[in-house]
Amino acid sequence: MKKKLKVLALFDAMAPTALDQDLSAEMKTDNRKTEANVLAALSALSCTPDHLVLFDDLDLLRQKLENFTPDVLFNLADQFNNNRGFDQNIVSFLEMQRVPFTGCGSTGLLLCKHKGISKKILSYHRIHVPDFVIIPRGKRITRPKRLKFPILVKPLKEEASLGISQASFVETDEQFRERVTFIHEKYNGDVIAEEYIDGREFYVSLMGNLRLKVFPIRELVFREVPPDEPRIATYNAKWNEVYRKRWGLQNQFAEELDPALVAHIEQTCKRIYRLLTIDGYARIDLRLTAANEVYFIEANPNPILAEDEDFALSAGKAGVPYPQLIDRIIRLGMKTVRG
Repeated sequence: MKKKLKVLALFDAMAPTALDQDLSAEMKTDNRKTEANVLAALSALSCTPDHLVLFDDLDLLRQKLENFTPDVLFNLADQFNNNRGFDQNIVSFLEMQRVPFTGCGSTGLLLCKHKGISKKILSYHRIHVPDFVIIPRGKRITRPKRLKFPILVKPLKEEASLGISQASFVETDEQFRERVTFIHEKYNGDVIAEEYIDGREFYVSLMGNLRLKVFPIRELVFREVPPDEPRIATYNAKWNEVYRKRWGLQNQFAEELDPALVAHIEQTCKRIYRLLTIDGYARIDLRLTAANEVYFIEANPNPILAEDEDFALSAGKAGVPYPQLIDRIIRLGMKTVRG
């Protein structure tokens, strides 16, 4: 009889937790949708699952690894002590402990988290990126003359469009200074300011290590946004259902794409994935201009894995149902050579 795989699912938390935190009530909320979906899939796969909720105490993780001795850790923790910049440090700990885990390693997480570094690497390899400048906290706020308006002003290291709103789209030096100052103060973080690329917003999901599988392309469609208004994936555009309805914002499979263009996008995304040393699975965000130029916006290793989000929907359209997707992610994690 085949031995059941012991899988420890690792979640993050907003406040201190206990070793065997009861999550039954939380699991019914939208905030824990991904975790609930993954745990359900692990049960459907006949694994022996357990979970740990981590806030700021790595000793809890060490104890759990010792007591449960998992075959693989399913990593869904993308922050530590409420700081998203520390996701790669959790993974570094796992790498040092020689624990097999799912998703991206620490180097890939680090390179993708810093939007400036990822863009510098890709620009060097002749992949189109918007012209940009990084403005650290404490530095005088000036716009380099080469950086042309309109400009998007964003937090350098935040995810899920945090800190991006309509006010991020600036057209004057005064607006530029105001928004940079706001992000420095509100998010206590550095800023990346980049030229706004007018075009279609694409999300491309990939999976693999040596051999990569690209899933069908998703698009954020802006149906009710007037033609002369900026079309940007703000925090509200991604997460606020009332806002999405008002502006006719919809995530759907990209339509009317020439097969040659799709092949070009797929090849570009595979190059990005490898150049940024991503492993496991990721979603790459792109802009496609009216002239069919592909611009890299950002890479998201370990994207949201809920059944109804872009990554799982793309996999499903490619013939990989959700439990099989989770199974593939686990197998990849177990095979990945770390360090």
